[in-house]
Amino acid sequence: MMLDYRARYIPVRQDSPEVSQSQSVPDSDTVETEESDLDAFFDTTVNYDHTKQTCVHPMDVQMAVFHCSDSFVKQNMITKLSHCQYALPLLVPDPVTMDIDCPLWTFRQIRKTWKITQIRDDPNTVIMKSMPICKAQTPMVSFFRLGSLPLSKSQLMNTLINERHSTFFHRNCPGSTKSRHLMEGVAEIAWYCPAGRPNDAFTDCIAFCNLHGDALLREKQRDILTEKSSVNVVLVPTLEKGDKNTTVISALLKSPKPLICLIANNDCAAVQMKKGKYKVGLNDRSQSEVSEELKGIIGNILSGPRESFQLETMAEVSGIRVDEDDTACQKGKSAAMDIVNLLRGMDVSKIKDKFLPCQGQLWHKWCRTNKELYHLKGDIEKEKCKKQQELMTIRQKQCKASCSEPVKLFIESLSSLTSTEKEYFLKWTQILIDALSTNDLSLILQSYDEKWSEVVALKKKHDKSDQLKNKQTELEQISTKLQSATFGLEHIFREMGQIYEAHASLQEQPKRGQTDWSKYPELAAELMISGYPMELMDGDAGHVPLIWISSLLDKVIKKLGNKRVFVLSVLGVQSSGKSTMLNAMFGLQFAVSAGRCTKGAFMQLVKVSEEIKKDYEFDYVLVVDTEGLRALELASDDVLHHDNELATFVAGIGNMTLINIFGENPAEMQDVLQIVVQAFMRMNKVKLSPSCVFVHQNVTDIAAAEKNMDGKRRLQEKLDKMTQLAAKEEVCEAECFSDVIAFDVQKDVKYFAQLWEGSPPMAPPNPGYSESVLELKNIILSKASQSAWMTLSEFKSKIRDLWNALLNENFVFSFKNTLEIAVYRELEVQYGNWTWALRSNMLTIENELYTQIENGTLDRVEVSFLHEQMKKTYEQIKKDMTTYFEDNKEKEMLVQWRGRFETKIKEFHDEQVRGVKRKLDEVIQQKNACKKLNDRKTEFETKLLQKSKELAHQLKDKAKDEEELKKQFDSVWRGWVSELTADTKPIKDISCEDQSVIPLELGFEWALIAESKHSGRYKKISEFGDYSHYVSLSKHRDRLNTGQHFQNNKKEKDTKGQGIFSTAVTSVVEFVSKTTTKIENHFKGYFQHEDQELIRSLIEDAEKQSLDALKSKPVATRGYSPTYLQEVAKNVKAKVTEFESKRKYALKKEFTVDLILYVFDRAWSWLSESHRKFRMNNDALTYLESKKSQYYNIFRSFCKGNSSAVVLGELICEKVKSSTVEAVCNQTAIDLAGEMKCNFPAFSGNRLNLDKHVLRSLAEKEDFDGFITYIKHPRKQVETFIKEEVKKYIFTENKHKAHQILQKNVEDIKKLVSLALFTATNKVKTQRGDINMWVEEFSSVLKAKLTFDTICCQNFSDVNNFDFLKEETERGLESIMKEMSNLSLDKMEEFRLQPDQILIDELRDRCWETCPFCAAVCTNTLEDHSPDKHSVPFHRPSGIKGWHIRNTDELVINFCTTLVASNRSFRPHHDSDETVPFKQYQKAGGKYATWQITPDESKLAYWKWFVCRFQKQLEDHYNLKFHGRGEIPSEWRKHSKQEAIESLD
Repeated sequence: MMLDYRARYIPVRQDSPEVSQSQSVPDSDTVETEESDLDAFFDTTVNYDHTKQTCVHPMDVQMAVFHCSDSFVKQNMITKLSHCQYALPLLVPDPVTMDIDCPLWTFRQIRKTWKITQIRDDPNTVIMKSMPICKAQTPMVSFFRLGSLPLSKSQLMNTLINERHSTFFHRNCPGSTKSRHLMEGVAEIAWYCPAGRPNDAFTDCIAFCNLHGDALLREKQRDILTEKSSVNVVLVPTLEKGDKNTTVISALLKSPKPLICLIANNDCAAVQMKKGKYKVGLNDRSQSEVSEELKGIIGNILSGPRESFQLETMAEVSGIRVDEDDTACQKGKSAAMDIVNLLRGMDVSKIKDKFLPCQGQLWHKWCRTNKELYHLKGDIEKEKCKKQQELMTIRQKQCKASCSEPVKLFIESLSSLTSTEKEYFLKWTQILIDALSTNDLSLILQSYDEKWSEVVALKKKHDKSDQLKNKQTELEQISTKLQSATFGLEHIFREMGQIYEAHASLQEQPKRGQTDWSKYPELAAELMISGYPMELMDGDAGHVPLIWISSLLDKVIKKLGNKRVFVLSVLGVQSSGKSTMLNAMFGLQFAVSAGRCTKGAFMQLVKVSEEIKKDYEFDYVLVVDTEGLRALELASDDVLHHDNELATFVAGIGNMTLINIFGENPAEMQDVLQIVVQAFMRMNKVKLSPSCVFVHQNVTDIAAAEKNMDGKRRLQEKLDKMTQLAAKEEVCEAECFSDVIAFDVQKDVKYFAQLWEGSPPMAPPNPGYSESVLELKNIILSKASQSAWMTLSEFKSKIRDLWNALLNENFVFSFKNTLEIAVYRELEVQYGNWTWALRSNMLTIENELYTQIENGTLDRVEVSFLHEQMKKTYEQIKKDMTTYFEDNKEKEMLVQWRGRFETKIKEFHDEQVRGVKRKLDEVIQQKNACKKLNDRKTEFETKLLQKSKELAHQLKDKAKDEEELKKQFDSVWRGWVSELTADTKPIKDISCEDQSVIPLELGFEWALIAESKHSGRYKKISEFGDYSHYVSLSKHRDRLNTGQHFQNNKKEKDTKGQGIFSTAVTSVVEFVSKTTTKIENHFKGYFQHEDQELIRSLIEDAEKQSLDALKSKPVATRGYSPTYLQEVAKNVKAKVTEFESKRKYALKKEFTVDLILYVFDRAWSWLSESHRKFRMNNDALTYLESKKSQYYNIFRSFCKGNSSAVVLGELICEKVKSSTVEAVCNQTAIDLAGEMKCNFPAFSGNRLNLDKHVLRSLAEKEDFDGFITYIKHPRKQVETFIKEEVKKYIFTENKHKAHQILQKNVEDIKKLVSLALFTATNKVKTQRGDINMWVEEFSSVLKAKLTFDTICCQNFSDVNNFDFLKEETERGLESIMKEMSNLSLDKMEEFRLQPDQILIDELRDRCWETCPFCAAVCTNTLEDHSPDKHSVPFHRPSGIKGWHIRNTDELVINFCTTLVASNRSFRPHHDSDETVPFKQYQKAGGKYATWQITPDESKLAYWKWFVCRFQKQLEDHYNLKFHGRGEIPSEWRKHSKQEAIESLD
């Protein structure tokens, strides 16, 4: 099957235990004496058992395989034998019934090519003929043997056909045996095909037929052959009247057909007995002499009138069985005939236009238009919409034109026939289609060959005349004609693909009379699985039909499963034998005949056998065969672009690429090497790493090791040189080819012998070629076992990614590896899970330590202690990471990020430890700061208890009058507090007036401050659309040469621009005089987009620095001081002054006032809360007032006459209640955050997932203000979204779940308190302790989880019934716990931990860099994700951030994803002199170089809907318009809100 004709000579021995491997020579059984030895030696007979023949006749082996095969294997086998220039079985006796079979079907794929020299007109004219051998009408010369002969008939025939090759197996061939079985009676046929040279044996194609065995015994075969042949050649041992041969010879003499009789015992030369009847003697004559005579006689006979033989006519012969009469074959043929009958009589070049309209002009126009989407000019969004509309129109035309009658019949046959019938049908369809175009193709190919030669000759002469151009034009015309005339199955499959793509694009349902287009991929998938090649890239259109290919592969995956494949692709120049090599290596079916060179790229699945699969990790080899690259000296720019595109595509999709080089000349290699090196360099830059093997075909002497070494050295030099050239073009640092791809010139270069052993068309394949193919196959499989494979779904993604990138001129900038992105996104999700595990554990540790500090049991926290506490969780996370990176099926891809993510996790862990240490140190610091008050709390409690007890004793007769008790208690409470705090100064609350007074102190007018406060304008300063109303031109009035008064324009409008969209402020000032326009235009000239952005940055920096400065102040430990705000105000004013000093304009006082007030407003809530904590912790008056209700309850209890045990129980319950609420709320906050992080869709994924949910939420609410916040302050909007979603989750959507979590935490505390009561009571009773021991034990148990103030026992020394105390406390706790169970979740807001803030801390520490064109936020989960570039899947029109066209009010509607595919340029800065093409935006450096913006021609419906929905609001916000060049395309308005939301997924 690998085209090694020596396979016929492999000895096959009988499988018998008596037979040893090496054939032994038998021994004689004669008695050994000298005389007897001599007699025995001269004896002519030897006692030897002839039945013990050990070898099987090679032709019996061949026929045994033939008989055991089905019709398709037979056909493949006979086709391969034909390639090997061996004779083929024409008439085959059935070994059982002895019926005669004619395997006509096996000949159907054989095509013969020969050349005829025209002698009559011009002896130099050579006509080439190429046709299926079944159709060829040729003379046939039949050879018979009558009786037994000493010489070989087959050997003599070989000398007529090819003296160097045994076309017919003969008795002198290696492995031949005396007897044969299955070969007897077989008639074999072979063809002699002239090469059109003077030394041809015959001038035309001739069939030679050889009947094996004695023709006297094979009458049926003999009669058929004598009837069909043009010349009969009979070999007889003797020619005498009356012998057994006489009857046959007599009949042949009477026949009008020429007869040549070869007589074994006659030594006469050739003699013509009468016309057409020849006699030739063989005795004592050399075989070459006889052969020459025969050639002369046969040539002479056939030069005159003679009958022709056509193989197809064998079907008409009676008395034999023809394999094509099989029912399945006939059914398949009938179905194919129905299709081909519709095509008959038509000009072949017009068949495709009429019957396959979807793939012709319509498809080619669609491809051109689609490529134009990546080269837009002018108003690019309008142009883009126009092109997309054109594409849909073409698709509509395709739908209308689709499903011609032949295609309909083809689909119906594929759908209805059985698998065997379907296989026959496809073969017949191809056979019959080939027959239509045979003659046309032969003529076109001949004229193409002649014209090509003329062009090459002119090129070599460096001819630059019009003659060369004319010849090249003629060549192109012939090439076009050749493509039109080329018609095969692949074109019908292509039509199916286009019909499917057209209908799928429009989502049209099949109409009555049409086939169901949705079933097409499934039909094609079945064929691909069964081994048919499928077109991957349309070579005529130069395009990959992505919709069709994706659906086809989806169906393959559905049928096979997502199998692992090793993708092997091949590249090389035209007609260098790529397809032949692949067919020989894997037994494939890539077209290598019928004048059809491979166009585009085809893929074919090769199943890996179960035995081999054990050694490899893949299930299939997927082979990609491609059209040849053109020679550079004949190539135009378009051809070079196509070749680069093809090479890049093929190198990218393969795990390994075979580079096929024809010949040894390095100069000729240069053509393909330049393209190949550049393709691999591109792969290297986009992190794809296929391997490659170079194959040198047609090498003259592959055995010479020294020569091979020299060849490898030259190849290495060429590759390195090409690498250096390509490195300049691709802007890449590479000195040698091994810098680009792993390549070892010693191992990765394979030399192939010439394909043919001699000169075609009669030359057999070179056995060395087959050996080379086998060696190469082993090299490939060896490399494959060590290489990465891919799944079919990954292969599908790779095709899409590569092709989408190739549609752009700059492949490297445009490439987007979908699979890699998906793997990275999944890694981000895992990273989020790991960080949450660490954060969650750290929150629990922090909570416990905080409680200990508050209880006074911990006064110092060491980092080492925190590390120890975190160790178990951190080690588990590291183990999980190792498992994830090492066991994941994408581990080869993940390895590139492993180091970075391990480092990030370590940094995160260390930062968590440092953060908690910092927070707990602050808690300790605060605890120490309020030590003075804490020390007095016991004194306060003792005195208040004593006073309450005394007052209650006085008023016990009024115990039932609640109102009177309250009145009496209130009257004495003030006195008690005054008495207890007589020596302390109360701490004042923070004053709101400071916000207004401080700016006044800085010299700003009160009117400005009051107006800003009244209007509330300052609160929105960071969200203004435009800051022009804050700008004063007073600095440049002299320059304007005018003294007019400027009036503020208070309208909010944004005038932004970037690069070509430089921004200008319009209508900033209104002039009284007629010079308004002139001054306004002058202002536009220098107030640019950068100035707008700088003012925005000034506000953001001032806010951040001020908040950071304030938060560094010890407000919580020392309280608020007005000097803090004074310092902030001075810093803000200084920043504004510094900003103005570097600008050409001034900022009005209103700006500074608004900015100071804005900063104060942003800081106020933090200042108030911090100062409140300070007062609570340090102000005795505040502390005592907070205890009033507690002591009133004690007082009332004493009034009722309750015992000390009851009062103590109530006091304990009161203290437990407050600390329980805090503990439950804090723990519930942690638990709720964990629940939402794991199970709430918006928070359980990566950063991109969160952004999608934010955008979905904004769209659903149609919240314009929210959108503006998201556009200008994305982090703020994300935090708002988190807060809203947490609130919704807790209080609406999952209220029940939230209460379950709270209930669980209440139960945990209840168990802890019960345990504390039991432990304390039990200890006191066993150790006979007092109330002090009981309280101390009770407190120590609680303090592990609760903050619990010390209880002074001085007033409860009379308590001695501890069981009663326990019962009273438990009774009080019962009502508390019932109350706690109904606790409102709002209560969490009063405590240290809130679920929304925990989630904000977890989710906001991500990357927040914005796109330099449209300000979309990077969606990478890691904050510092270098070296990965920033990226975002949802870019947006620049106008939504206020960009507009320079010196106009036209908002920009362009997407940067469209711009980077256009031919437009931009200025990186408003003052840049040079422009940068958008396609090379990263070359602009700075921020541009850190972004990866891939061209995207998808609809991006979300932001288009937004622009249309909020057009008026956007125009009002920026005081600009969507008109002129910024007019919104009508197609945008077709997007619904639902469609916009769905486009996010």
